[in-house]
Amino acid sequence: MTAPGHLLSLGHGYSAAALARRLLPLGWTVTGTTRNPDRAAAMTGAGVTPLLLQDGDLAAAARRATHVLASAAPGPDGDPLLPLVADALAAGRPAWVGYLSTTGVYGDNAGDWVDEDSPLNPATDRGRLRVMAERQWQVASREGGWPLMIFRLAGIYGPGRGPFEKVRDGSARRIIKAGQVFSRTHVDDIAQVLHASIDRPRAGGIYNVCDDDPAPPQDVIGHAAQLLGLPIPPAVPFEIADLSPMARSFYAESKKVRNDRIKTELGVRLIHPDYRSGLAALLAAGD
Repeated sequence: MTAPGHLLSLGHGYSAAALARRLLPLGWTVTGTTRNPDRAAAMTGAGVTPLLLQDGDLAAAARRATHVLASAAPGPDGDPLLPLVADALAAGRPAWVGYLSTTGVYGDNAGDWVDEDSPLNPATDRGRLRVMAERQWQVASREGGWPLMIFRLAGIYGPGRGPFEKVRDGSARRIIKAGQVFSRTHVDDIAQVLHASIDRPRAGGIYNVCDDDPAPPQDVIGHAAQLLGLPIPPAVPFEIADLSPMARSFYAESKKVRNDRIKTELGVRLIHPDYRSGLAALLAAGD
């Protein structure tokens, strides 16, 4: 196991916080960036050292870090924080840099399988921006001489991000679109994949992070209702569903994502290999 180091979390969010919860008890130092003072206070309470981007010296933090995780959402010009740390990373040469991307970079595959070698053909603006950001980080890694690993995350769920609240309050619906299938991943499995990569870094490695059971979204909602002992939410055809543009865009892509590489290269054994396991754990934890 890698000796405790100093992780700089760029855009410290939900997945990065799960990794911090694994590393901090092992003696790691974790610094997380944010622009929000309230979020900074929450980080402090969780044992993470906050760095307010408007006040702190991000370049100095990047030079000191032994490991870096980047998860800030890209903007029109790509990753917003990479230009602020690229020179510092070249100077500091961290042992590991991880970039959190999305399986949305593969676009629509009509419900068929994709893996890390599949072509990138995003169907949404979010996916196109992630492709741009991935390439920016790859170029910076080559030019700076530090190792980059890219993690393409499927739909994330976990504590506070499960379907139970909507099922309980009666607002959940089972949106039915023929042939629609999604892959998903529990945040605890994201954290363990990142930790495994820190222990087994491979420069240039790209990993899909998802469970073993791609499934139609209506199946997940229905199972959540069954676990709660509540009526199955009504089925609504996608064509007439009242969805926000963001929610509707998720249905523009249908694919099943392979995760063999995290198992063969990183030795990962999923904590939650399917949504049934993950939902049961959330419910048992009081989510």
